[in-house]
Amino acid sequence: MPKDWYEWHDLYNTEPKLQQRLEIVQEYIAYSLNALPSGSIRVVSICAGDGRDLLGTLKNHPRRNDVYARLVELNPQLVERGRATIESLGLAKQIEFINGDATLSANYLEAVPADIVIVCGVFGNLAEEAELNRLLDNLSFLSKPGAFIIWTRGHSNGIPYSDNVRKILSASSFEEVNFKLTDTANMGVGLHRYLGENLPKPKEQQLFVFSGIPSKAR
Repeated sequence: MPKDWYEWHDLYNTEPKLQQRLEIVQEYIAYSLNALPSGSIRVVSICAGDGRDLLGTLKNHPRRNDVYARLVELNPQLVERGRATIESLGLAKQIEFINGDATLSANYLEAVPADIVIVCGVFGNLAEEAELNRLLDNLSFLSKPGAFIIWTRGHSNGIPYSDNVRKILSASSFEEVNFKLTDTANMGVGLHRYLGENLPKPKEQQLFVFSGIPSKAR
């Protein structure tokens, strides 16, 4: 089992379920880029890992030069790998990778409100439903009205946890655009659009509490 998040991300090289999840996430990112009006596109990624979902999509996307993104990740090795990819793509002037705590609102200042918010690998690492509701409530600080929200949620022990996420989102000013399960049917990927109003200031400094560990990540 992976001992840290850097090792966990290496599972993308061997785990079909993670590879399928990544494919769907990139599909939804590409869809969102295509659907947004002409002009600059702001993107933020929460607990971004090495940024392979966004950076892999931008590699050959026709709107790559419209994107201005901030990726926030605590693990310095993942950030280093992500920054190397950004340099190789020639996007260093458009994409910044913050080595910091993704739960803190201060790490998103001047990068929000965003047109696309990526919240992948986060919901399954919240301790309880109250934390999920707290994070979703705080997305109103990160998101423009009409912003696309891309999220993932794993299933375990036969429990379809993504069903609960979809239910809460639908009751919280988010309209479902698409939802898919991986072929293994134990990972869900959702695409929603935020229909509420943007909050110019966060309600609280800490947007959520990340409590997961790599060996139990879903």
